[in-house]
Amino acid sequence: MIEEQGVSVMAAFRNYRSVVRPVMRGVIVGSARVSLEYEPDLIVYHPKVLSAPLVADALGVPHVMVEIVPALTPTRAFPAAGTLTRGLGPLNRWTYQAVGVASTMFRSELGEVRRMVGGQTRKSSAPTATLMPISPAILQRPRDWPASVHLTGPWTRAHQGEALAPAVDEFIADGPFLYAGFGSMAAGNAEARGGTIVDAARARGSRCLIATGLGGIDVPPDRLGDDVLVVRTVPHTAVLPHATAAVYHGGIGTVHAAMTAATPSVIVPFIADQPFWGYRLSEAGLTPAPIPQHALTVPALHAALEEAEWCRPRVTDVAEAMSAEDGTLTALTVLASIR
Repeated sequence: MIEEQGVSVMAAFRNYRSVVRPVMRGVIVGSARVSLEYEPDLIVYHPKVLSAPLVADALGVPHVMVEIVPALTPTRAFPAAGTLTRGLGPLNRWTYQAVGVASTMFRSELGEVRRMVGGQTRKSSAPTATLMPISPAILQRPRDWPASVHLTGPWTRAHQGEALAPAVDEFIADGPFLYAGFGSMAAGNAEARGGTIVDAARARGSRCLIATGLGGIDVPPDRLGDDVLVVRTVPHTAVLPHATAAVYHGGIGTVHAAMTAATPSVIVPFIADQPFWGYRLSEAGLTPAPIPQHALTVPALHAALEEAEWCRPRVTDVAEAMSAEDGTLTALTVLASIR
């Protein structure tokens, strides 16, 4: 979907009936059908699987929501990810009501699931627990979250020396470099962003490893050279520990990877939760202020990279704290305790 229409919110609205709704029907109705056939003892689900509580109640089993980013559990500490960036104090809790719109948008799909489970009309039960695979070293747990919400740390597996393409391996071995990658983000002028990143890196006397992802960055032919390596994707766990700094969109997966690697970061947010993490990390002294993707210029990026270096001691402390976390085990322990 992103490769076809980018990450434009307006494009998503234009293609709501032809693209978004059919996909969401598969998520809502398809997962319900599979769950009813399988008859699990417990349902663990992403919030977009809007039918999960309905099906769990019909089966008489508990359900656990996995809140990838803090967008559903209200708190006064910060606004819901994907809404605002700066806090509104006591009014922050109101920003969490915006997500309820999804249930209205897909009313007919939820109605189909209700008919599948026998026409249940009562309000669904609340999750038995909520798991957030986010490091508490990055996001301090708000005091007003209920005890059923668990900030587990990221869910990762032990990486046994991920293999790198020979060209990437050789590039890393040749010395220090800046890493840049915007993952699945595809919007605006990708070549202009690529040129900006290469120019800023060269202004600092640095080589540059660029991952184009789904099209968020493209390097103009006139910027290519021996000091620039362009690939589609790389394993962050294998590359980021060697980078002098990382420029990325601010998705929570890349945030965790960069912080675990103790790599100074510059966040260039596009959509959704990315501005939230850019602001939170900057507020915590872990990164410079985020640079919106439309404001990415050579002077702005050069200054941010300078400031990111000053954040290195704080980032190193966070990396040390994260090395003691086992988010996967913590999450499984919570699930195993549910009866």
